[in-house]
Amino acid sequence: MLRTALVTAVLGTSLTACDQEKFLNPTPLTSLADVEAFSTPDRVLAQVNGLYASVKSGQFLGGRYQVYVDVRGEEFLNVTNNGVTALSAWNHTQNSGSNEPTNLWNAAYLAVNRANLFLAGLDANPTVVDQTLANQYRGEARLLRALTYHQMVQLFAQPYTKDNGASPGLPLRIKGEVGSGGNDLARATVAEVYKQILDDLNFAEQNLPANYASATLNTTRAHKNTAIALKTRVYLTMGQWANVVTEANKIVSTAAPYRASTGVAHQLQADVRTVFSNYTTTESIFSMPFSSNDLPGTQNGLHSYYVPLTGIGDYSLNPNGIISNTTAFATADARRNFVKSDFSGDLISGVQRNRLFKFPTGPQHTDWAPVIRYSEVLLNAAEARARLNTSAVDEQGLALLNAVRTRSNPTGAYTAAGLANSAGLVSAILTERRIEFLGEGMRSNDLLRTNQPLPEKGGVQSAPRIQAVPVTASVYIWPLPQTELNVNKLAVQNP
Repeated sequence: MLRTALVTAVLGTSLTACDQEKFLNPTPLTSLADVEAFSTPDRVLAQVNGLYASVKSGQFLGGRYQVYVDVRGEEFLNVTNNGVTALSAWNHTQNSGSNEPTNLWNAAYLAVNRANLFLAGLDANPTVVDQTLANQYRGEARLLRALTYHQMVQLFAQPYTKDNGASPGLPLRIKGEVGSGGNDLARATVAEVYKQILDDLNFAEQNLPANYASATLNTTRAHKNTAIALKTRVYLTMGQWANVVTEANKIVSTAAPYRASTGVAHQLQADVRTVFSNYTTTESIFSMPFSSNDLPGTQNGLHSYYVPLTGIGDYSLNPNGIISNTTAFATADARRNFVKSDFSGDLISGVQRNRLFKFPTGPQHTDWAPVIRYSEVLLNAAEARARLNTSAVDEQGLALLNAVRTRSNPTGAYTAAGLANSAGLVSAILTERRIEFLGEGMRSNDLLRTNQPLPEKGGVQSAPRIQAVPVTASVYIWPLPQTELNVNKLAVQNP
């Protein structure tokens, strides 16, 4: 894993304490072992900011991860056949030498290694900041490490729910590396990876602050409710429904209007469109920030994939996808405002296409990349409750679903009679997730955790037909990069 990029990579940012609300643009230190990195409180804080900068790499959670996960599903059609912009993810032609898994793997493990090095540096310099602040920083580093591993294990390993985590997972690196001596490391099981993820998130919850001094920091730095929200996602991915409910109950009130009663007062916004124009509302639990001085990089930003600035655009919405379901996704639904037709048709074929305008800023792609929103916590809890109560339509699960649904479609509330049974409620929740999180990097992960095939797509609007991918196919999950296998002799490829 420690190729040249990691051997020479270093921690650090140019930020100081007074700069902490500015967008992150890291400047490397001259050496990972540089004692100056931990010589003052401001320098330690700079290292913390650098950890966030690593995770928000455009090759990872700054844009490409969300795109890859979404275009693997059925909601988008590839328009340009551009091999640089997630084409292999869309048409399931990834191999161990492909750029997409290689670049994402490298970016993610660089973020993990920087977190590990930071934790070691903090331990080696115990008197620079007080113990409470040091544990907060440890909590931030461990939350980012947990988030990184969770996003990765969903792409590169079989779902936990397939065999209770018995499949090969990831090389589980929790010690910082500055040389090649630790390259050889066998893959931990999926269950072992999830155990580490939960250990990190539990530590984070105990040691992170309840909130910060500004809405910007509450959205861009981890606090207690960030850890709790992420645990609802992790447990949902594991199929551990009771644990989802336990975590969600910490930040979801028992009755509408749903709101977190401690820490940051997370709640739904009255209009979902607000969340994508004002990035620091209490609905956005954690996001990756960008500005005109701090961009995700060429062909990384979410806007660049979905909005046809030049009359082309890489991806249009599949007319046979969720937008075709006018029963669940009503024409009066406010989220339909994110779906717009090209103004003048596609310059290549003249085809009029539907596009996703959830990330509207351009030509500079300064849209913040969402990681987790409060609406997801509500739907996570709703699904868990629905799956636990197999004898009836769970009343609280139905109420949580309707809270998200009627925020955008006031007349579209589901009823217990209309859904008929628990399976109907689960189906409605999964459909609602397709609508609510369209373009936010959820769809194919939802398919994998529920052990469903990746659906057929294409065959319309000049897009080639892509056959469905069964759960037994080798391309159902991504291959480990060949660059990893070349230097890690103990790693085995996915079959």
